[in-house]
Amino acid sequence: MKCRSLGIALPDVKYFTEAAVAASRIFDRIDRIPEIDGENNKGLVLDNIRGEIEFEHVTFTYPSRPDSIILKDFHLKIEAGKTVALVGASGSGKSTAIALVQRFYDADNGFVRIDGVDIRTLQLKWMREKMGLVSQEHALFGTSIKENIMFGKLDATMDEVVAAAMAANAHNFTRQLPEGYESKVGERGALLSGGQKQRIAIARAIIRNPVVLLLDEATSALDSESETLVQNALDQASMGRTTLVVAHKLSTVRNADLIAVMSGGSIIEIGSHNDLMNRKSGHYAKMAKMQRQFSIDEPEQNPETRLSSSVARSSASRLSTARSSPAIFASPLPYDEPKPVSYPPSFARLLSLNSPEWKQGLIGSISAAVFGSVQPVYAITIGGMIAAFFVQDHDELRARIRTYSMIFSSLTLISLVVNLLQHYNFAYMGEQLTKRIRLRMLEKILTFEAAWFDDEENSSGALCSRLSNEASLLKSLVADRLSLIIQTTSAVTLAMVLGLLVAWKIALVMIAVQPLTILCFYTRKVLLSSITTNFVKAQNQSTQIAVEAVINHRIVTSFGSIGKVMQLFNEAQEEPRKEARKKSWLAGLGMGSAQCLTFMTWALDFWYGGKLVDMGQISAGDVFKTFFILVSTGKVIAEAGSMTSDLAKGSTAIASVFEILDRKSLLSVPNQVTNISIPLCNGTGGAKLEKLTGGIELKKVDFAYPSRPESLILRQFCLEVKPGTSIGLVGRSGCGKSTVIGLIERFYDVLRGSVKVDGVDIRELDLGWYRRHMALVSQEPVIYSGSIRDNIVFGKLDASENEVVEAARAANAHEFISSLKDGYKTECGERGVQLSGGQKQRIAIARAIIRNPTILLLDEATSALDVHSEQVVQEALDMMMAGRTTIVVAHRLNTVKKLDSIAVVAEGKVVERGTYSQLKSKRGAFFSLATLQSN
Repeated sequence: MKCRSLGIALPDVKYFTEAAVAASRIFDRIDRIPEIDGENNKGLVLDNIRGEIEFEHVTFTYPSRPDSIILKDFHLKIEAGKTVALVGASGSGKSTAIALVQRFYDADNGFVRIDGVDIRTLQLKWMREKMGLVSQEHALFGTSIKENIMFGKLDATMDEVVAAAMAANAHNFTRQLPEGYESKVGERGALLSGGQKQRIAIARAIIRNPVVLLLDEATSALDSESETLVQNALDQASMGRTTLVVAHKLSTVRNADLIAVMSGGSIIEIGSHNDLMNRKSGHYAKMAKMQRQFSIDEPEQNPETRLSSSVARSSASRLSTARSSPAIFASPLPYDEPKPVSYPPSFARLLSLNSPEWKQGLIGSISAAVFGSVQPVYAITIGGMIAAFFVQDHDELRARIRTYSMIFSSLTLISLVVNLLQHYNFAYMGEQLTKRIRLRMLEKILTFEAAWFDDEENSSGALCSRLSNEASLLKSLVADRLSLIIQTTSAVTLAMVLGLLVAWKIALVMIAVQPLTILCFYTRKVLLSSITTNFVKAQNQSTQIAVEAVINHRIVTSFGSIGKVMQLFNEAQEEPRKEARKKSWLAGLGMGSAQCLTFMTWALDFWYGGKLVDMGQISAGDVFKTFFILVSTGKVIAEAGSMTSDLAKGSTAIASVFEILDRKSLLSVPNQVTNISIPLCNGTGGAKLEKLTGGIELKKVDFAYPSRPESLILRQFCLEVKPGTSIGLVGRSGCGKSTVIGLIERFYDVLRGSVKVDGVDIRELDLGWYRRHMALVSQEPVIYSGSIRDNIVFGKLDASENEVVEAARAANAHEFISSLKDGYKTECGERGVQLSGGQKQRIAIARAIIRNPTILLLDEATSALDVHSEQVVQEALDMMMAGRTTIVVAHRLNTVKKLDSIAVVAEGKVVERGTYSQLKSKRGAFFSLATLQSN
């Protein structure tokens, strides 16, 4: 009996092995002692921090690129309460200096001091509490606006939150949202515009009331009006504080007490704005001159009058919008949202995905069936062995024992062979299924419309968790559980047949009580299935929180928010955990009942068998044979019952996988919305024009994001762009400029109206074919893990090496790429973390250039570039625009100066349109924007 119990337990040893491997990795991370521990309470705490910062002959290289020196003999002193700006070309080391102040890294040589104390001796958590950071990348979390601001001060009151938002010019757009400060921002702020995200990040820093304020391109994503207001707010916030500013736009740093010009990791010039401008041949003066030449002409009007009048008009318009909002919210919007479909788990469909491995499936199934039959044969042999001892003739006893011993030996060999065949073939099927499911799921996910990803349940963390965990569960279901089911079915069938043949009366009784045991196991499966669904949902939600925390780890550590992240992580799992505790009791009762019924069955078997022997209807040997045969049935049912939790998880995973695979993208099926009267070439999923010239027309478009259907972004929006011409969209943040780009790309479909290309509604066109004629450079450059060359080639997969280099040259990226040790093979890191903002943007532009598109979409394409790079890249873009339909979204009006026309967008409509000179002479909305920017 001990050996039998051991045999039951042995198959589960693999789980201990897998757990040991996982535990080893987990404990390696837990036990790792970081070189720079932000939560360590050791170190000096100064009684009074003034905020004096000093870099003393600092040399620094990133650990991932030890051969590339970022800072070289960097020396800078910032007096307490003063503002110092760092300017220079992208990649010169400006943002690195800020990272060293916050001690994200330690200098290779030299010292970084605060109030004369080496920061390596200070308590890091305390030091960071005295600092406020606004980085070039906004780093928002997928919670509410209020919670994002409160990351700066966890115990802040609502009044403090509102005051910080007002100071950052974020209050007005926030209160217009249906849920106000409780509005969700989406994953990494996906539901907000770039300027709105930046203003929330600034509010997060302001609410902290820091001694040291660090601004890394804090206003890079703001429109002219917001930039002026926020810059004033930052100037106020900087008063009495030590402030270190990184900026490309020199107008944002002209009021700094000291400006340091960086090049090649060193300071080559330092002084006030006036001092540096007086050095006619100096680098700063050249940069300023270049920026003036590249900027707009300054309108002739008193700056104070211009600013006050513009702000007044803007405030009035926002108040008007806010007042009119209830009427907008009250009107229902015609969203045809598909009702969620519940997909029942289909094991047959899952197996159909394994059809290419039918040979392995056949061999594995036969092997599993043979191995299943080993158990009842073994049982009847044991019963026969016991019955043999009732024989009186010693020769017959020896003969029977010899026969049964030979059977045992044969079963050993058979078990070894069929086990090997069974597990190898099913494991092969499982691996192929995992690969196939992950590929199909990822391919399908990438076809879905953008609105699907706006749902919290479809965040990147949740989807990555599903791709990883659910595919593994299905692999286990096929590789382990399917083979066990076949094995169990074979064993039970043969056991019942043999039992009925040996002693049918006692066999019928034993078989009759088996359903009770099975019922207990089934009840346990149902309970576990509902528990599993809740746990999967909680796991996806908590995974998303972890993903965002890791991605934004600099902000988390900078603001000392690890405790807040852990709180959110724990709260995401609390409710399912409580429910699971209740249902676990029921699951335990189900398992216990099954075991109880098993022993009661044994008692019934022996009692009834004894009665039959006493009546002379069967022999004692037949009782033992039947008992062992049908007890083996209970054993295999118990083994099958032990996998009910896996079946429960597998059922949930099957439903989840096919929910994705069966889902039809709302953008993939062409809608019959217009009559097409021009020649078309039919293609899968829609029509293909014989030639795309690039004429674009948006006609009476109404649009609201599906996640906020009551807030209209575009209202009766009309815009026409002739083929081969360029148009700029300007206006303040949140007015709908980037939304227009999203509609042209058909990331979303309009609520009312139409978007047409060459007179054809884009909903009629083959989406893949249509997008192959477009290139997009977005406000936030998307860089993938991989080499620089890989990222550029994304624009044209079959591009030659010469094409890659030429595209990089045109985007002013070739020079910095060539200076890297590995050149075009240099790894970019996750989301391009190894590159500066300007370098990432230039790679994104090179990716668009290599595509050679008919329609070019530029959404703040030069926002992260320094003056020199902006000029060179703008010239490259100007050349690229020739003969192409180009739509440019910009806050800096100098980037749209040479375009064929400019459209001013306000409150979801085009309020002015014309050339640069025409709009300037009108002294209307465009004139106000130009006035603010020149100021």
